[in-house]
Amino acid sequence: MKENRAINLEVIVKRLLVKDVISDEYIGKEILVCGWVKTKRVSKDIVFLIINDGSTQDTLQLIIFSNNSVFHNLDHCNTGASIMAKGILKESPGKGQKFEMEVSEIVVFGDADPEKYPLQKKGHTLEFLREIGHLRSRTNTFSAIFRLRNVVSMAIHEFFQERGFIWVHTPIITSNDCEGAGEMFTVTSLDLSILSMNQDSTIDFSQDFFGRQAFLTVSGQLEAEFLAMSFGKVYTFGPAFRAENSNTSRHLSEFWMVEPEMAFADLRDDIKLAEDFLRFLCKVIIEKGEKELLFLENKYKRIVIEELGRISETNFTHISYAEAIKELEKSKEVFEFPIKWGMDLQSEHERYLTEKIAKGPVIITDFPKEIKAFYMRLNDDEKTVAAMDVLVPRVGEIIGGSQREERLNVLEKRMIEMGISTESLQWYLDLRRFGTAPHAGFGMGLERFLQYITGMINIRDVIPCPRAPKNIGF
Repeated sequence: MKENRAINLEVIVKRLLVKDVISDEYIGKEILVCGWVKTKRVSKDIVFLIINDGSTQDTLQLIIFSNNSVFHNLDHCNTGASIMAKGILKESPGKGQKFEMEVSEIVVFGDADPEKYPLQKKGHTLEFLREIGHLRSRTNTFSAIFRLRNVVSMAIHEFFQERGFIWVHTPIITSNDCEGAGEMFTVTSLDLSILSMNQDSTIDFSQDFFGRQAFLTVSGQLEAEFLAMSFGKVYTFGPAFRAENSNTSRHLSEFWMVEPEMAFADLRDDIKLAEDFLRFLCKVIIEKGEKELLFLENKYKRIVIEELGRISETNFTHISYAEAIKELEKSKEVFEFPIKWGMDLQSEHERYLTEKIAKGPVIITDFPKEIKAFYMRLNDDEKTVAAMDVLVPRVGEIIGGSQREERLNVLEKRMIEMGISTESLQWYLDLRRFGTAPHAGFGMGLERFLQYITGMINIRDVIPCPRAPKNIGF
């Protein structure tokens, strides 16, 4: 086994990815691969190494016979080690793989102590893997999940770019509380040990970097609105943050949001875009991520592909909030949260509507104004707003959107009613003063959607570095 031949081996044979190697094209040819050892099995006359290089869900089996000098020098090539191997690709006579490589040379870049490496060949719980988040992407489960995350992310861009939307970059640091919830992370350069206070015992943020209080954004929507008023159709896709003290399986403190905004559009346009968007994503995921989906289905016994196939072709059920309340009131189901007009629907209600009533995706419209954000357009009844939530089985709400309030006097009145400062949002009101137009948009959390397509119960399992209360390990 060689220790310092990496550069020379690259010169002799070009490195190939495992995803490209596992084909008839390379049978009988000398190839060079790199990767991490997933398993090592030693017998009297042969050593089997299974490697993966991250390019595919598939692995490649390497075989080293005892008549090869490498055979007697594999003590520093254990599970978890990173290696480079050269050899001949052959058809495999064994079960479980079509190809294998007979190794002639190996370079070990970094070994892993078999007594300490936590990912040995045995079953690991998802709870345990969350404790070693820096290594869990090497497992088959998280390799599949994060590969699907890549497929979805690229499909999001493809969908909007093909429809003439411009990708805009809205700020991560903001002075605006888009949702009015007040659950935001403050960003400051102040020395916390010597804070300057106002007479009312609040922090004097005039001494801070921006001269006022600043936050990590919960949404890029408000900024996307003024860009839509220039470009017509835009979308944001980036991180968002919420300082909600929640440890449920549905919440993260840092997550990714995709938010389109359209000028000259109403709620019907918004609903159509959301439906087309979900159908497109489901179709692309099946086409490009079927191998990963099948693995997750087989491992966790959750039927996902069939459901995604139906959504890619089905019509969504449309009901108003009032109709949804009536359906829930008629139900014989015992809900933890009692049903009444004006309540914010909980996950148990959303799942009942999708899984028991519609047996598929549901779009609920026209919510009471008291439970929705200030920027949503007031309906003619002055009791509800032109909002919509898209619900899917198992997860519940996956998209939330609305037609935005384009009327200056109505928007100002709504803000005052909800205790939102009009002074700090004069720039937002300017959009209604100068060339106002009907417009609409929605937001979809990437992680919530990934939960749906992967069947993962806990949202922390669909993001590489989950952030939650008391959880920021790396």
